[in-house]
Amino acid sequence: MKFTLKDYQDESARDVLANLKKARKRWRDDGDRHAFSLTAATGAGKTVMAAAVFEALFHGNDGLDFDRDPGAVVLWFSDDPSLNEQTRFRLMESSDRLRHTDLVVVENTFNQAKFEAGKIYFLNTQKLGKKSLLVRGFEGDEDGLFPGARPDLRGHTIWDTIRSTIEDPTLTLYLVLDEAHRGMGKESGEKSTIVKRLINGEKGVPGIPVVWGISATVERFNTAMEGAQGRSTLPHVTVDPSRVQDSGLLKDTIMLDIPDEETGDFDTVLVRRAADKLRESTAEWAAYAAQQENCETVLPLMVLQVPNTPNPNDIGLALDTIYLQWPDLSETSVAHVFGEHKTLKFGKYSVPYIEPQRVQDDTSIRVLIAKDAISTGWDCPRAEVMVSFRPANDETYIAQLLGRMVRTPLARRIPGNDKLNAVDCLLPKFDRETVERIVKALREGGGDTPPTGRILINPKEMKPNPAAPQTVWEKFVALPSQTRPQRGAKPAIRLTALAHELASDGLLSGAGGKAHAAMHNMLDEFITERAKLFAEKRAAVMTVEGRTIIADMQKGGMRDEQFQADADDAVVGDAYRRTARIISPDIARTYTMERAKRKLQAEDDLDDALIEAREDVATLHLLENLQVLFDAEAKKLSDAWFSEYRERIKKLPHDRQDAYRQIIALSTEPQDVDLALPVSRFEATKARETNGTETDIPAYAQHLLCDEKGFYPAELKPWEKAVLTAEMARNGFKFWYRNPNRPSQDSLGISYAEGHDIKIVRPDFIFFANQNDKVVVDIIDPHGFHLADALVKLRGLARYAETHAQIYRRVEAVAEIEGKLRVLDLTQAHVRQAIMEATSAEGLYKSAIAGDYL
Repeated sequence: MKFTLKDYQDESARDVLANLKKARKRWRDDGDRHAFSLTAATGAGKTVMAAAVFEALFHGNDGLDFDRDPGAVVLWFSDDPSLNEQTRFRLMESSDRLRHTDLVVVENTFNQAKFEAGKIYFLNTQKLGKKSLLVRGFEGDEDGLFPGARPDLRGHTIWDTIRSTIEDPTLTLYLVLDEAHRGMGKESGEKSTIVKRLINGEKGVPGIPVVWGISATVERFNTAMEGAQGRSTLPHVTVDPSRVQDSGLLKDTIMLDIPDEETGDFDTVLVRRAADKLRESTAEWAAYAAQQENCETVLPLMVLQVPNTPNPNDIGLALDTIYLQWPDLSETSVAHVFGEHKTLKFGKYSVPYIEPQRVQDDTSIRVLIAKDAISTGWDCPRAEVMVSFRPANDETYIAQLLGRMVRTPLARRIPGNDKLNAVDCLLPKFDRETVERIVKALREGGGDTPPTGRILINPKEMKPNPAAPQTVWEKFVALPSQTRPQRGAKPAIRLTALAHELASDGLLSGAGGKAHAAMHNMLDEFITERAKLFAEKRAAVMTVEGRTIIADMQKGGMRDEQFQADADDAVVGDAYRRTARIISPDIARTYTMERAKRKLQAEDDLDDALIEAREDVATLHLLENLQVLFDAEAKKLSDAWFSEYRERIKKLPHDRQDAYRQIIALSTEPQDVDLALPVSRFEATKARETNGTETDIPAYAQHLLCDEKGFYPAELKPWEKAVLTAEMARNGFKFWYRNPNRPSQDSLGISYAEGHDIKIVRPDFIFFANQNDKVVVDIIDPHGFHLADALVKLRGLARYAETHAQIYRRVEAVAEIEGKLRVLDLTQAHVRQAIMEATSAEGLYKSAIAGDYL
C-alpha cells in the first residue's frame, strides 16, 4: 500500500478478509454461497480499505495474517461507469501492487471464455442492459430479455463468461457491489433485475459465490441478503463513524452563516462575506505552508449552489459581487458542473464546464457553480466555502453537497487550528428557525452525508490569550493525551516504521539497520539460550511424519506403520511464513540474510547458506515465548527512541509530527502523545432557547483562548459554573482551559475500558496555577454519575492519575449529590483502589472516601 491505513481501516480490512476466507472455504468445500457488507460513512476511505483487501487477496499479506487466493477473481459492479473509473483510479492511487493491467474495464468488445485470476473487472448496469452487445444472443435467454443474435466474431456473452468462471474449480469469483443499497429494494426496473440476477443466478447462470456489498447505507442490501434463498450471511463489517471523525480525515467543524434579520434580501451581503472567507482561507493556507517544510499549499475553492432552474443573471450578479470583493481573482477561475456540459453565459461572464472529477486537481478553478450533490462519489477536499441560494425547504440537497466538502485537504487534521479544519456554509435564504433543519440533516447523517463534528451557527473566532505567559503554554503542550489502541498492532512493525521515519528526517542515521541489528541480536540470544531445543525443533521442521495403513485382505486384519520423509520447499515455506508473522516479514528476511552471511564463512555456496538460514528462521515459531519476548524487545527499543527524540520530533513540520503520532498509536495499549498548541477556535456566542428566543452565551475571562476583549463563551451546567467559580477563587489561579469534547490534537484525552472496547474520555477543565513560583496543573472533571459509563470513566481517570502523578498537582472528579458537590481525589491511592473495587459511581461519591468540594 502507498498509504498507511488508519486504525479503523486496518481493523475493517482484517474483518473483511476473514469473511472472504470463510466464504471461499465454504464455497470450495460445500458449495455454499455467502454475502456480507461493509458499512462506512462517506469520507471513511472505502476505496483505500478495498485496495488493502485486494492486495492481500491477490498477493497475501503477513501483516494482515492472510494467505493469497491464487484463484481469486473480483467483479466490481456499480450503476455508474464514471464512478467505476473513479474507483479504478483510486485503487491505483492507493496500491503499489495492483497494476493498471490488473484493473480491467469490461467494454462492449470484451470476449473471453473466463475471467482471469488476479484481476478486478469493472462492470456497470448499462453493460448488462437489454441493448448491450455483451449480452446479445445469450443462449439462456429464452424469454427475450436479451434479444438479438450474437455479434460477429463473439464467442462468448458476458453471462457465458460469468458462468464459466463460477464453474471453474480453480477460480473463486467475488462480486463487489459498490453503493450496494441501490437495486436492493422492492422497486422494479432493469438495474434491480440485473443486480438480483448476479446474486441469485438465473437462466442457467449460477449466483456468484461470494457477494460483498459496500455502502454508507446498506440496510436494504443486508435485508435482501438475509432473505435470499441458498445464501448465508457472514458478520457485517461496520465502521464506527466516530472513529472516522477521530482519524482527521474529516473536517471538525461546519460553520453556518445566516442573516440575523428576519426579512430582506441578503444574497449580496453573504456573497461578499463568502468572498472574504475564501480570500482569508487562501492567505491562511499560504501562511501555514510557509511555516511548514515541504508542505503542499492548499488553494481553497468556493462552491455557489443554485436552484435546479437558476436565473443566469442572478448568478452573474453573484460573480460581480465576488470580483468586486476580491479584484485579484482571475475570470478564468470560475467553472460550472451543470448537466449541459458546455460553456454557459451568466450575466456578462462566459463560464466553461468542468468534469466533476477534475475539480480537485485543477487548482486554477477557485469558484465552482453547482446545483445539488454534483455527482455520485464526487468529493473535493479543497472546497472550504459554500454559498447556497437554494430555498429553505431544500435542506437535504444542501446537506448532501456539504457532505462532499468535508474531507480534509491534506488528509490530516491541522493541529489546533479550527479555521483550517472547518467548512463555511453561507445560507442567505435561511433564518434561525429554518437553519435547524440543516443542522438536523447533518447530525443525522447517513447516505451521502458523512459523520459531522461540530455545527456552529454564526460563530466567533477565539485566539490564544495574549495575557498567558510562555511558561503556561509550555506546560500545556507537555501534557500527555492518550491514543486509542489498535487491534492487531505489532511492536516489530512499529519499530521498523519508526526507524524509517527517524532516518528519513535525519534524526538517526542508519536507524533501520540499527533496529534490525538489535532484533537480530535478540533472536541470536533466544536461540543460544535454547540451543538443544532449537536443534530438536529444527529436525522436526525438516521431517514430515506419517502413517501407512495396511489391510490384510485375506485375514481381514489391519495394521499401521509409521514413516518419515524429508520436508519439501512447501513445508519449509509454510513454517517460514509462520515465523515471519511473529517477527515481521521484513525482519525475517534480513535475519535470514544475516545468518546466511555467517554460514558463508564456512561454506562457499551462497544458495546452500541461504537455504540453511531460511530453515533456521522457519524453526523459530515452534519455540515457546518467541512472540512475547520479541514483542517486548521491539517495544523497549521503540519506546526508548521515542523518548530520546521526542523534543526534536516536536520541532518538525506538522505532517512529519503526524507521521510519528500515527506510529506511536501502533500499539495494542493506549499511548501518550503531546497536546498541540491551539491557535484558532470557533465558538458559538448565542444560544437558542426552547421558546425560540436567542440569548447570549455567558463569557468568562482568563481562558487560554479568548476574543479581542479577553473573554471566552462557554455554555456551562450549574455544577460546572460552580467548579469554575471555585477554582478561579483559589490562591495562585492563573488560567483555565475548557477541554474540547472532540478528537483534536488540542484536546486532552484519557483512555478507559468499556467491556472489550477502549474509548476516550475528555475531562472538562484544566486549570493552571502558580505555586512556589512554578506553573502547576490541575484536572477537575465535574460529571454526572447517572450514565452507565460513569464508573468505567472514573477508572480510566484513576489509572491516568496514577501513571502521571508527577505531572499534575490535583486530579479530581466532582459530582452533585443531593444538592451538594462531592469530590474524589484521584491522586490518593486508597481512593483509586476504592474506584477499582466499586460497583457504582453514585456509591463512591456518597461514601467516606469522597469529600465536600465546596
